[in-house]
Amino acid sequence: MRTIFLADAHLVAPADRNYRLLLAFLAELEGNTETLFIMGDLFDFWLGFPSNPFRQYDAVLDALQSLAASGCRLVCFEGNHDFHLGALFRDRLGAEVHAGPAIMTVQGRRLFLCHGDQINRADHGYRLLRRLLHNRVTAAAVAHFPPSLAMRIKERLQHASRSGYQAKTQRWDYRGIIRDFARSVQQQGCDGLVTGHFHLGFREELDAAPFTILSLGDWMEQFTYGEMADGELMLKSYTPDGA
Repeated sequence: MRTIFLADAHLVAPADRNYRLLLAFLAELEGNTETLFIMGDLFDFWLGFPSNPFRQYDAVLDALQSLAASGCRLVCFEGNHDFHLGALFRDRLGAEVHAGPAIMTVQGRRLFLCHGDQINRADHGYRLLRRLLHNRVTAAAVAHFPPSLAMRIKERLQHASRSGYQAKTQRWDYRGIIRDFARSVQQQGCDGLVTGHFHLGFREELDAAPFTILSLGDWMEQFTYGEMADGELMLKSYTPDGA
């Protein structure tokens, strides 16, 4: 049985290509996948309202529920576009939800798993925004917000994200930042790092040590994902029906 890692689909609408391909991919995982790790930003925006106003994602939730029913364990990491996943993911999907990074032993390897939005410690503006949006006070207040507020938050976050992404990629060497972070993770006794967030797909061994960096790319244009089999981490690209 294999383990799958998926990040940064940024789903918006059911008619979109990445949305349709993801449904096909999830269906193909049934019966042959031990664990699916969703490593953040599955949705372009999700804020955990109890009423679940994001009905455009129903087909994905149905597909995840079917996958869980087939015996696949679901582990979800909150991203910077989807957070406070709440009871819907735990109760309906039986998913294990993580608001931040976690260290887990997977197929005998000690992996540091994260969305990746906290890796760049020099991005002080985003780190402040994250503290405001991800704290317990905000999570508790969501239950009292009107869903219309979610749309205003969504528009502001999307505008800030898209307008700043190109400038940030020019300012920072993300591959180097990930490598430096991996070295700090290695000192914690881990032998692998799996991260999303940067939309940068690569797999490499850190120096000469048995430590694997797996940066997942995205499911928007690259359609890349991570797979682990027999303890080996791999970066793969999805094409329907294996074509």
